Amino acid sequence: MEKFLNEFKSIKDDLVHISEELYQHPELGNEEFKSKQLLVNYLKKNNFKIEEGLNNIPTSFRATYTSDLPGPTIAYLAEYDALPGIGHGCGHNLIAVTSMGAGIALSKIMEQTGGTVIVLGTPAEESDGAKVLMAEQGIFNNIDVAMMAHPGGVSEESGATLALDAIQFAFTGKTSHAAAAPEQGINALDGVIQLFNGINALREHVTPDVRMHGVISEGGTAANVVPDYAVAQFYFRAETRRTLNEVVQKVKHIADGAAAMTGTTVELSNYELSNDNLVTNQHLSKQFMKNLRTVTNEPIQTKDKPSGSSDIGNVSQVVPAIHPIIGMNDKSLVPHTKRFADKTVTEDGRAFIKKGVLSLAQTGYDILTDSKLLETIKQEFDNNKSAGARLATYGLD
Repeated sequence: MEKFLNEFKSIKDDLVHISEELYQHPELGNEEFKSKQLLVNYLKKNNFKIEEGLNNIPTSFRATYTSDLPGPTIAYLAEYDALPGIGHGCGHNLIAVTSMGAGIALSKIMEQTGGTVIVLGTPAEESDGAKVLMAEQGIFNNIDVAMMAHPGGVSEESGATLALDAIQFAFTGKTSHAAAAPEQGINALDGVIQLFNGINALREHVTPDVRMHGVISEGGTAANVVPDYAVAQFYFRAETRRTLNEVVQKVKHIADGAAAMTGTTVELSNYELSNDNLVTNQHLSKQFMKNLRTVTNEPIQTKDKPSGSSDIGNVSQVVPAIHPIIGMNDKSLVPHTKRFADKTVTEDGRAFIKKGVLSLAQTGYDILTDSKLLETIKQEFDNNKSAGARLATYGLD
């Protein structure tokens, strides 16, 4: 860890400045052009080779530093999209500079260790997560491990996330005057209402890990007009892709039934990309936690049952990955709030950057210099894959 302290000190002020710039000028998913440029410019300054617009995702990038000696490839994942009306309420400004800082710090000693370090810019985690397409389209091929650290109220080990399908139900009926000729109308909103009733009935017959929550995004325009079009959007989540696929199949039958009951037709589509459940690589996680404990005396909790979803889950299907939480000294802190965003530019937020950069860089160094550790990490990944922990067939395929 000592070997990275001087490297961190030399870039600390720049990392803090970039984090605060991201905080002051938040950009939504797939609109992070200025945010991306801040990161890319600094990585160029530190001798990284830059590729932008990966797989036709304009605000993505890959920054690569390769030593003259062979060795493993370490990837640090940067997120930099913000939340509407809140800004960086999930701390992506900190995630971005921490992954970037770890990559830069590691690059400074790679002429001795060999290998390659990549800082991967992954847009739109809060919505249509770019990591999904990146995982599908081979961006993680030839990468040995992928890591990132997420801010939170308290520190937690990398755990699991829920698999997620975001499904839209568009019901079509027939418009008519609701008072003068109601018999000539077919009410699309009735289809949506019966969909909600059916999903609510299903709740009794799913496992406790399943989450189903939705809204009516379109329900008609006037009370005296039979709506001929109505739309509901739902998130469906479960601890594994297998369970989620089974739930989605049942929901498809409910939607068909709602349409049959009301005389409407229904069309289903994914309005955001699907997330798989995160399968944390435990050997990689233990190595990171060992390093984190050398830079903080704060307690580190075991990850509770998963409650949210992230496109990091899709990454863990194709490469050993971790997603630990590093605390910002506030047990009451709740993500996706303005208070959380404001916390990222306090002394506790700046402390997160130091802890994250040093822990991630040291873990990368351990992998570059310990072939047995990397072999163990890869063996665990292969064992999980053989055991069927990774399933990538989505419910609407």
